[in-house]
Amino acid sequence: MKTNRLIHLLTAFAMAMTFASAGTQAMDMPAQQASMDKQKVVFQVSVADPKTWNLALNNAKNVQQELGAGNVDVEIVVYGPGIGMLKFDSAVANRIDEAVGDGVKVVACENTMKAQKLTRDDMLSSAGFVPAGVVELMKKQKEGYAYIRP
Repeated sequence: MKTNRLIHLLTAFAMAMTFASAGTQAMDMPAQQASMDKQKVVFQVSVADPKTWNLALNNAKNVQQELGAGNVDVEIVVYGPGIGMLKFDSAVANRIDEAVGDGVKVVACENTMKAQKLTRDDMLSSAGFVPAGVVELMKKQKEGYAYIRP
């Protein structure tokens, strides 16, 4: 009789442990999924200083190296005085082209371009375009992008 009771207790304990383990695994799934989700970061560059541009480009590269370029979406949004650095003759043109080649999206604000009488022909061919830089930053933040302003 005691042996049957012991067997029943051990069986119940084993079943409880199995359910507890399954429950823990199920609870860990969202955490595991979150860690596997692609990271997202958007940088704002609105100054014409090459040092700031180089800092932003270094930050973008460091993020890709740390997380893996395939694990992170990186975008640099450019407006205001910073727009001149996207011109084909800018001091950081080669670095911008390199960053775009490495998967960084670099976009120019068309509102700023219009105000400065710039056309797409004036800009680096690697640059993308958005109607309004500030609105692009707002959209990206709403989409869960981390916002960085170097």
